[in-house]
Amino acid sequence: MSESITVAGLVATTPRHLITQDGLPITSFRLACSHRKFDREQNKWVDGETNWFTVTSFRQLAINASSSIAKGERIIASGKLRVRDWDNGERAGTSVEIEADHLGHDIFWGTSVFTRNVLVPDENLLDSTLQDYTLSDIEKVSLAK
Repeated sequence: MSESITVAGLVATTPRHLITQDGLPITSFRLACSHRKFDREQNKWVDGETNWFTVTSFRQLAINASSSIAKGERIIASGKLRVRDWDNGERAGTSVEIEADHLGHDIFWGTSVFTRNVLVPDENLLDSTLQDYTLSDIEKVSLAK
């Protein structure tokens, strides 16, 4: 199953950041999402059941998440829902995962400061790309801007 989902919850584990042998950045953590409801008999708010998700992010989102999100923070996660049954021989269960497209702090609970990533071009890559063009081609591009 692969559906879009957006949830708000509490980061329950320290985000784990790794880079694969192929250079793919991955950050994952567990997210606890509880719903509160008003119990009229007790005349107070009570916690409902907690849903648990494993949130995984890739590439630039993973890099940003690893330096922006910490255990205990309230966040909003949006992405693809993956529900998988598993069996390791001793136990069986179902894992509920979110492959994150977007992550951010839930500012209902506090404030946050945003810092935009500035991509710096790789000069070596830029030099090798420019070598493929003649000076007149570069001038045309500059004039077109």
